[in-house]
Amino acid sequence: MAPTRLIAAACVVGLWLLLCLWAWRRARLDEARQAQALRALNAPAPEDTLLVAYATQTGYAESLAAQTADSLRAGGLAVRVASLDQLDAARLASYRRMLFVVSTYGEGDPPDAAAAFADQMPAAGPHALAGAQYAVLALGDSEYAHFCGFGHRLSDWLHAQGAAPLFDLVEVDNDDPAALRHWQHHLGLLTGRTDLPDWEAPSYQSWRLAERRLLNPDSQGGPCFLLTLTPPADGETQGWQAGDIAEIGPRREAGGPLHAHREYSIASLPEDGGIQLLVRQMRGEDGSLGLGSGWLTHVAQPGDAIDLRVRANRNFHAPTDGRPLLLVGNGTGLAGLRALIKARRAAGRRRNWLVFGERSAARDWFCRDEISAWLGDGTLERMDAVFSRDQAERRYVQHHLREQADAVRAWVDDGAAIYVCGSLQGMAGGVDAALTDILGDARLQAMQRDGRYRRDVY
Repeated sequence: MAPTRLIAAACVVGLWLLLCLWAWRRARLDEARQAQALRALNAPAPEDTLLVAYATQTGYAESLAAQTADSLRAGGLAVRVASLDQLDAARLASYRRMLFVVSTYGEGDPPDAAAAFADQMPAAGPHALAGAQYAVLALGDSEYAHFCGFGHRLSDWLHAQGAAPLFDLVEVDNDDPAALRHWQHHLGLLTGRTDLPDWEAPSYQSWRLAERRLLNPDSQGGPCFLLTLTPPADGETQGWQAGDIAEIGPRREAGGPLHAHREYSIASLPEDGGIQLLVRQMRGEDGSLGLGSGWLTHVAQPGDAIDLRVRANRNFHAPTDGRPLLLVGNGTGLAGLRALIKARRAAGRRRNWLVFGERSAARDWFCRDEISAWLGDGTLERMDAVFSRDQAERRYVQHHLREQADAVRAWVDDGAAIYVCGSLQGMAGGVDAALTDILGDARLQAMQRDGRYRRDVY
């Protein structure tokens, strides 16, 4: 018995020593990886290098940061990846563009590894990141009161340091694949590569293209179409609300293979009997049709199947109360605003002010009869159309808002929410700057935190 016990004890000691050796080697490897990453981070970076930073508790944010970096590299961008605990304001200031993938731990706290960075945030000087651009993918759990709290806190801090958003913060509730596809959509726009493959293919339903109507014949801009899609024959469809998004799986030919999804604001309500989209036909420099818009506006024919999935876009849902609503948009951004106006009309909420911009009143006055009817029956309290090419000096919706600054302030003083839909480049930034000047940065940021300033821009 004694030798058997000695052998067993020796085996236990041996296993313990092996476990200690494994833990020691793993710690040394982790230290080596961290040191190598820090050396790479401290090395001079090309001016156009994009930083992808992450803060993780379980490793999930780190894996999403790696996927983000892979997509950006596939789009031809130079990328560096770093954990937030390796960064401070001085290191961030060496990058002009930054993407953050951050988890929230518990009730709004940063992950443990990001706690030191979070503690340093208040000490950073104002405007330390002036001229930089950023975006945040915030991971969280809506069961908690401070959903994605650290992501929002980080975004607010970056803005306070003078950085400007590349696009609006994207919230991910418990690994929501639709929110991750929305993040990928923005990565595609950032790289100029809309053919980047989806990380996880969406499950589509088969809708039908019922009607396609050209809204701006003879326009100097790209042709814009109102599309009507009818639901699957079995009647089992995803419901949607005003503000939600249609994800379309485009094909180069009917029955051909699916390509990476495209996103379009839904312009209708379920009670309209189908999904309507406003789609501008896009062409490349060589004249080739854009993949998504080409499929919807030229290749697919009435009666053809359209692969479609609805994505909830809760940040752009209509207010649940009767507060005044200022709706601002341009071009095909009218789609999301149109659905919101329809929802407000159905709810009997009539304090609505629409500011819409396009090129020419004669050629580009989308949905004019419908909007005029809404103005006539009181659905719209006020309607201002701004046409950039109808005078010698170009005028856009942001110019009109500045001219109507007193009215904008009066509506906001009455509790109005502001919803903006349309072009990320030009319009969204111009409107944000105009509203900042009219209302003040602190007030506009407070409105955004309170859900009174919402954007669906692309």
